[in-house]
Amino acid sequence: MSFDQPGSGEERPTSGAQRWVPGGHDEPAPFAHAEQPGQGSQGEPREMGAAGSPDREADKEGLLESAYDVRERRPPVPEGHDASEHETAAGSDVDPTHALPAQGNAQSAGERSEARGSRVSVVDEQPPRPEPPDGASADEYQFHTYKVYPSGRPDTVEFIDVYKAFGRARILRGLNMGLPEGMVSMILGPSGTGKSVCIKHMVGLLYPDRGDVLVHGESVPNMADEQLFEMRKKFGLLFQDGALFGSMNLFDNVAFPLRQHTEKGEDEIEDIVMRRLNEVGLGDAREKMPNELSGGMRKRAGFARALVLEPDIVLFDEPDSGLDPVRTALLGELILEIHRDMMDDAKAKGKEHLPTFAVITHDIMSARRVADYINVLWRGRIVEAGPAEDMLNSENPFIRQFLAGESQGPLSMD
Repeated sequence: MSFDQPGSGEERPTSGAQRWVPGGHDEPAPFAHAEQPGQGSQGEPREMGAAGSPDREADKEGLLESAYDVRERRPPVPEGHDASEHETAAGSDVDPTHALPAQGNAQSAGERSEARGSRVSVVDEQPPRPEPPDGASADEYQFHTYKVYPSGRPDTVEFIDVYKAFGRARILRGLNMGLPEGMVSMILGPSGTGKSVCIKHMVGLLYPDRGDVLVHGESVPNMADEQLFEMRKKFGLLFQDGALFGSMNLFDNVAFPLRQHTEKGEDEIEDIVMRRLNEVGLGDAREKMPNELSGGMRKRAGFARALVLEPDIVLFDEPDSGLDPVRTALLGELILEIHRDMMDDAKAKGKEHLPTFAVITHDIMSARRVADYINVLWRGRIVEAGPAEDMLNSENPFIRQFLAGESQGPLSMD
């Protein structure tokens, strides 16, 4: 069963695609489904061969063979006619009487290539490197490669050139970031770099000074209040300390969203709450007050409360904060287990969207255990982003230093 993302806006291309055509011209590719020689089998970008290299010459030879493999079958040029008027290949769907000179018009060349089902490969080129933000030097962003390795999924949440400042403190400075649908994504980065600010933008508690934030293809800043309140029901949020109401017992804390946002009866509410409490191992603690719970229990209670509305998106704001290594590992396993259960449930029920988890953290071990996809945020922009395997093996000096927890490298105490 397919779970495609219904985008209310137009799809934005992430990079330009060009093709090499005989005559040495580059022009926009008329299609984007061919194999990309500039990309590995897993979507990993690689450097194209330099002009004159064996790889480059082999590419040209293959392209020429693809484009002109029917040259021998062309009809002879009538006497007195110019050969350029008969460039259309035999067997093409294009009428030879409408053929244009091969080097006279780039658009017509692309049309002829598309009409005859050209096998010219498409090269997915890296977009131009963005300029540093106003007031920042190029040296400050020298380690931002802006590489985004493909996830193979549509983005549930997308930040598009987002800027946000609080007075003189510039937090987000041209952020472009996506959270792929149906995956456990992590936003990693040093303290104070804007990770928690991203969460507040997703749910409409903050609006960008410039740029846009999309949730399932819809612009959050442009939503009317009624639409915004309804959109927020798609989210479940686990706060850093659990954020339980001190005057309510555990059961009432977890039941609060159901009583606030639904018309369900108490019997149904009890079934839902107890199912979630049992999932996080707190079924026997329903009558306890928050001050009777350990830090790990409060985290799990907050997790249960975040799940009772069956959200499409669950956000975790530093869930490992204040936990010892063992309980941090157990919480990570719980996150993965709940995500797998929600994925199975969404597929069984034929839901429109697959569950997406986003974890804000700077705990590297959690990232290694839990993450499917990693965004590395620094100085208000993404350094690199991609599947966890690509990020954990990145050659970027900043990412290597951060993931290894080393003192030597681009990141300092400044």
